[in-house]
Amino acid sequence: MSKFSDVNLFSQAVCPSDAINSVHRYAATSRIIHWVVAALVLVTWPLGLVIQFTRNEVSLGFYMLHESFGFLLLWLMLLRVGNKMIAKTPHHEGSAFERFAASTVHGLLYLLLIVMPVSGFLAISAHGFPLVWFGLVPIWGPLDKSPDIAGILSMVHTWSAWVVLLLFALHIGAVLLHHVIKRDNTLYRIL
Repeated sequence: MSKFSDVNLFSQAVCPSDAINSVHRYAATSRIIHWVVAALVLVTWPLGLVIQFTRNEVSLGFYMLHESFGFLLLWLMLLRVGNKMIAKTPHHEGSAFERFAASTVHGLLYLLLIVMPVSGFLAISAHGFPLVWFGLVPIWGPLDKSPDIAGILSMVHTWSAWVVLLLFALHIGAVLLHHVIKRDNTLYRIL
């Protein structure tokens, strides 16, 4: 008989509504922006990846959606930075290493979720393509057609996208560590 046979795996389980009500949560604005940004990343990132596999006659539609969602993501991230400066943040639990790792990953996500759309927007401008936001609103391009820097900006955009994917995986791994293994209330702070 296993030494774990007498342990009830669900003995530490907490009703989600009780956990949400008992934990110090992020401000509502922080929670809403967090989830909208997460949803946009989960839509925009795959769209950017899929473009290279689409036929020419549909690729422009994919580009328009990718660029439009990316531009929206940029403004939401700027709003998120402003919100972070004024909204209360709940106390972070865990070891000093966990707090350092969390703040580092979050900081890099914030930085790269601004660098990625900015470099993408500047790249399309430098390639000589206009951004027409969701096919409705023309957005002024700050750069003239500049093939020399367009490639560099595209490379920055691509590399930042891959680093965002890595950071996103670390973030999800930390969520699973806290919610499934440690069974603490970390996830409930952002719900």
